[in-house]
Amino acid sequence: MKSRSEDLVFLLAVVDSGGFSAAAEHLEISVTKVSRAVSRLEKSLNATLLNRTTRQVNLTEEGQAFIAQVRAGLSTLEEAEEALAVRRQKPAGRLRVDAANPFVLHQIVPHVKAFREAYPEIELELTASDRMVDLLEKRIDVAIRIGPLEDSTLHARPMGRSPLSIVGSPDYFREHGRCHTPHDLARHTLIGFTAPESLNLWHVGDGLQIRPAIRASSGEAVRQLCLGGNGLAYLSRFMVGEDVKQGRLVEVLGEHLTRPNPRELVNAVYYRNTTLSARIQVFLDFFSARWQSL
Repeated sequence: MKSRSEDLVFLLAVVDSGGFSAAAEHLEISVTKVSRAVSRLEKSLNATLLNRTTRQVNLTEEGQAFIAQVRAGLSTLEEAEEALAVRRQKPAGRLRVDAANPFVLHQIVPHVKAFREAYPEIELELTASDRMVDLLEKRIDVAIRIGPLEDSTLHARPMGRSPLSIVGSPDYFREHGRCHTPHDLARHTLIGFTAPESLNLWHVGDGLQIRPAIRASSGEAVRQLCLGGNGLAYLSRFMVGEDVKQGRLVEVLGEHLTRPNPRELVNAVYYRNTTLSARIQVFLDFFSARWQSL
């Protein structure tokens, strides 16, 4: 684009007011600035837009054709700016959010109704991925990630912490006995993850790399196995907090767990070169208030 929008506004002012002096007075700038803007336009377009005389200024034939398009273009630009201003006041548009399946189920879905009531113009699109995804490739606006971040191309906003707990079902403990010390774990069935192996590091004492008797690829599957009395699991409170409160699961060895630890971190991430749109901002603000103590 060869023409600057400010220069086009100055050109319109000259045409509408009938001269450079009147345009400068209307715009509250110097005549020289107006004259330079028009000259810059003519040079960039390689065309004479105005016939200048000592008494008046008239559009050339090329100028008449050009100014008609300029009026339409500036009008469209003004409408776009007004629409953007309205959207900022009332966020709208599609918002794609990605998180691990358990987090979507336990920490996003329960709040969607309240979020939609607050921001009805936002079209919320949720995807559940238990593994890291390429945000650009998958066209994700914001992703919720649990644990330490390694990708330096991401901008992260801390959203809270979710402590991890070792849990088992009442039926399991009735059959196999309770855990009173970390050494007791050796005689229990432990449920872990297929990948990554770092998820099978339990923060007990100096750290315990377990060898699970049962493995699953998703946290929700591990939770269901634990609820079914299959063994003990090490899961985030955002997944099992309600289960513990309702008595479906029982926490053990809480006093032996190392807290805080990096796996407790909950971050919202998006690419550093992403402009933080209003819909992303209100999403982060809304859910941050609900996730500070998961």
